[in-house]
Amino acid sequence: MHRSVGRTLLCATAAAALLAAPLVSVTTASANPAGTGLVIEEAYLKGGSANQPFTNKFVELANPTDTAVSVDGWSVQYRAATGTGTPAVGKLSGSVPAHGTYLVQMGSNGTNGEALPEADAVTGLNPSGSTGTLVLADQATALSLPPGAVGTGTPGVVDLLGYGTSNTFETAVATSGTANSVPDGLTRQGTTDTDSNAADFTVTSTITPENAAGETGQPTDPTDPTDPTDPGTPAEPVTIAQLQGTGADSPYAGKAVTTDGVVTAVYATGGFSGYTVQTAGTGGALDLATHTASDAVFVYSAATAGSVAIGDAVRLTGTVSEFNGLTELTVPTAAGLTKLPAAGVVQPVPATLTFPRTDAQRESLESMLVAPQGAYTVADNYTTNQYGEVVLASGTKRLLQPTEVARPGSAEAAAVTADNAARKVVLDDGASTNFLSAANQSIPVSWLTQGPVTVGASATFAKPVVLDYRNDSWKFQPTSPITGATPKAELPASFSNARTTAPENVGGDIRLAGFNVLNYFPTTGDQLTGCTYYTDRDGDPVTVRDGCDARGAANADDLARQQVKIVKAINGLGADVVSLEEIENSARFGQDRDAAVATLVAALNQATGKDTWAYAKSPSKLPASEDVIRLALIYKKDRVQPVGGSTILTDSTAFANARQPLAQAFAPVTAKPGKGNGKPSKPSAKDTFLVIANHFKSKGSGTGAEADQGDGQGASNASRVAQSKALVAFSTAMQRQSGTDKVFMLGDFNAYSQEDPVAVLDQAGYTDLGPTRDASEWSYVFSGLSGSLDHVFASPAALKTVTGVDIWNINSVESVGLEYSRYDYNVTDLYQDDVYRASDHDPILVGIDLPGVATPGDGGHPGHGGGPGHGGEPGHGGGTIADALAALAALIAWLRSLFG
Repeated sequence: MHRSVGRTLLCATAAAALLAAPLVSVTTASANPAGTGLVIEEAYLKGGSANQPFTNKFVELANPTDTAVSVDGWSVQYRAATGTGTPAVGKLSGSVPAHGTYLVQMGSNGTNGEALPEADAVTGLNPSGSTGTLVLADQATALSLPPGAVGTGTPGVVDLLGYGTSNTFETAVATSGTANSVPDGLTRQGTTDTDSNAADFTVTSTITPENAAGETGQPTDPTDPTDPTDPGTPAEPVTIAQLQGTGADSPYAGKAVTTDGVVTAVYATGGFSGYTVQTAGTGGALDLATHTASDAVFVYSAATAGSVAIGDAVRLTGTVSEFNGLTELTVPTAAGLTKLPAAGVVQPVPATLTFPRTDAQRESLESMLVAPQGAYTVADNYTTNQYGEVVLASGTKRLLQPTEVARPGSAEAAAVTADNAARKVVLDDGASTNFLSAANQSIPVSWLTQGPVTVGASATFAKPVVLDYRNDSWKFQPTSPITGATPKAELPASFSNARTTAPENVGGDIRLAGFNVLNYFPTTGDQLTGCTYYTDRDGDPVTVRDGCDARGAANADDLARQQVKIVKAINGLGADVVSLEEIENSARFGQDRDAAVATLVAALNQATGKDTWAYAKSPSKLPASEDVIRLALIYKKDRVQPVGGSTILTDSTAFANARQPLAQAFAPVTAKPGKGNGKPSKPSAKDTFLVIANHFKSKGSGTGAEADQGDGQGASNASRVAQSKALVAFSTAMQRQSGTDKVFMLGDFNAYSQEDPVAVLDQAGYTDLGPTRDASEWSYVFSGLSGSLDHVFASPAALKTVTGVDIWNINSVESVGLEYSRYDYNVTDLYQDDVYRASDHDPILVGIDLPGVATPGDGGHPGHGGGPGHGGEPGHGGGTIADALAALAALIAWLRSLFG
C-alpha cells in the first residue's frame, strides 16, 4: 500500500563549488528521446467525479536525469481541445529531484475520492477529463501555440500532451475519451519520450500520484478481502514488542494484529497522517544490551489520527508492514481504534540514553519516546529552509569529510566514515512539509524562523522526542508537528549562538585573506539578452539560471543585497591583502577586464568612508582563453604596496578547465624614520612577499580518467593534481621574478586537506596553514560533512613570518536560505544585511610579521586587540619572551620617532 511518509533528503550532487548555487535547468524542447530533461509522466484529469479515487486532478512531472532540475519561473498550461488562443497558466516553483517526480495539483469535479499527497504546486487549472492540451513550459507567461503538431524546439515548450480530440499535440494525439465516472488517467511508460503522444501515453486505471518528497497516495479499498477487519482473517493479539521483533523487520509484517498502547505523539497534520503508541509503563533508563525490541510503533491512520491525543490509552487493530525501513501498523478505518479507560494505565516515560551508535540498537528504540542525553552538535542545515530538518552529530564535534583528516582510500578515512554514520541523527519537525513549494510558502519555515541554526552550534533538548526512521535516516521527531509559528517554549530543542562577529586575532604586522565571493557579477542578468532566472515566491527574478554568461544577481536590487554582505565581510576581516575567487571577468562582457573588481573596491571604500582599498591591475599578457569568472587581488593602500605588476599563468595547459593563477608581489607601507606618518619608504627586498591567488577545477564533473574514482576525492582529481604541479613551477618562476622566497598561495583549491593535490604542494615544501586536525573550524560544508577546500600554503621562508591563522565561520555554517538569492522563497524573510552567508565558503585569515616592519601592537586593525595569535598554540601566533621584548623595543623606538 502506498502512503504518505517523510520526505527525501535532496542531497546536492553538483560540484562543491556549486553547492549553494541554484539548481541546473533543462534545455527547451518539446520532445526528449535522449532522456535529458523533464517530461509529463502522468495526467489524472477526473478528480472529484463519481467513482474517482482522488478528489483533485493532477499532472505529475518526472526527471530522468542525475541532477535536480529547478522549475522556478516555469508553468503547466492548459488549452481546450478546440482552442487556438492563449492557454490558462498554473505557475510552478521549487525543483524536481534527480530521478524523482513533482506533483502539480489542479481543480476538481466534486468531492469524491481521497486527498492527494502534499502537492509541490497548486494551480487553478481544471482540464477536461476527456480531451484537451497540457503543456509543461519553461516560462510563467502564456504560450502562443498554433494548432497542429508541435515540433521539437518550439520556444517555451518543454513537453506537451494533446489527448482525446485535441487540435494541438506531439505528432499524434493520445487517446482518452472515457466518461468522468470511469476511474482512469493517462500515463507514459517511464520517462520515454518518442515525440508522439499516441505512442507515449496509454490509459490506465492505476493512478499513482507522487510528489518531490517521494510521498505517494493510494486509497484503501474497504472491500479488499485482505482487510484486517475482514471476519475471515481474525487479528492476532500481540504486544508492541512482539509486533516489532528483535530484528530490522517485524515478524508480523503482512499480518493482521491487535495491540494495546498509550499515544505518545500525534501527527494529524503535516503529512505523516498518524501517531505513535507505546506500551504502558515502558521507557526510562534502558540497558541496550538487554533491551532488544522496541516498545513503540508508528500507526499510519488518516482515519483516526484526528481523534486521538497524547496520553490516550488505545486498542488498535490493523495490518503490520515495513515501509521504507519503518515498522508501521496501518489502521484504515475508525473501527480499528478503541479507546480504553485511562484509570490504572501507567504512562510511558522517555528513554534516557545517549544516541546509539549502531542500527541494531536504534531498531530496539524505533518509534519510542526518548530524552536525548549528552552533547549534540549541528552538522548540516542545507535542507532546513526547505524541509525543516537539522542534521545533528552526537558529541561536541561536527561530522568530517574523511579526506580532510585522512588520506583517500585509507583505513583511517574508512574509520571517519564509520564514525560519521555512528553519530548522525536528523532533528525533524514532525511533518513532510516542503516550505518552498507553492502550496506551503505561506507557512513559516521550522527552526530558522525562531533564530539562527549554524553548523557547529550545540543542540540542547528540553522536551522528549520520538526516534523514527524515514527517508534512509534516523530522526528525532517532536511529539507534534512544528512550524516557524510554533513558540520557542514549545520546541523540543534549542541551539546555541555559535556566530562570531569578527575573526580571531591572528597577530602580525600584515594580514592576508582568501575569500570566494560566490559569483559576484556587477553585470546583472537584466543587462543581457537570453538570461533565464530563478524567481522568488512572488515570481520576481533573483539570480541568473541559464541562457547567458552572467552567473550572479538578476538585477540591481539583488546585486545590492549580495554586495552589502560581501563588503561587510571583507571589511570585517581586518586583512590587508585579499584574494578573491568567483568574481566576474568583465572582459567577457566587452568591458575593461577589471571593471567588476573596481566596482567592488569602490563599494568597499564607500563603506569605510575613505580611499582604503585598491586592486592589482590586470597584466597586459592574458590567457588566450579565460573563464567567465576570474581571480583578483585587492589590498589596503596604507598598509601594503604592490611591487611590480601582476602576472597570470598563461603558458600551462593544466588550467584549461580552471581559472589561471594570479601572482602579485607586495611590500609593507612603512613611514620614513623620524617622519611619523610621512611618505612611504621604498619597498625593501627583505619585506617583499608574493601572493598567488588560485581557483582549481571543481569536483563535480569528469569522464574517463577524470571520473570520480570512489576514493572520496570527487571527479577531476587528475586535473587538480596537474594544476598543483603547474602552480609549484609558477611559484618558483614568480619568486625569481619578484626577488623573494616568501610566497603565500591562497584560494579555493577544491581539494580537502589530505587529498592528492594538497599532497603535491606538501611534497614541494609548502605548508598548509589551515586548521590543525583537532580544530573545530573548516571552510566548507558539503552533504553534512565539514572540511576545508580553501587553503593558504606558505613557502619555508614565508612560514617563518606566520603569527596566526583563523577560518572565520560566517558562510559555510549558515543556512543557504540566508543568501541574497534564496532568502525570499518562504514567508519567513531570512535576509539580513550582515556578514552571514555572504558566500558558501568561509574566508581564511593569516597574520605575518616581517623583519623590517616595526608597527606597535596591532597596527591599527579594527576589531583586533593586538594580542599574539591564538594565545600560545604552536605555529598559530603564541609568542616567546624574546618576541615580547622585541615588540617592546619596537614600541619604544616608534614612540621616540613620534615625539623626537
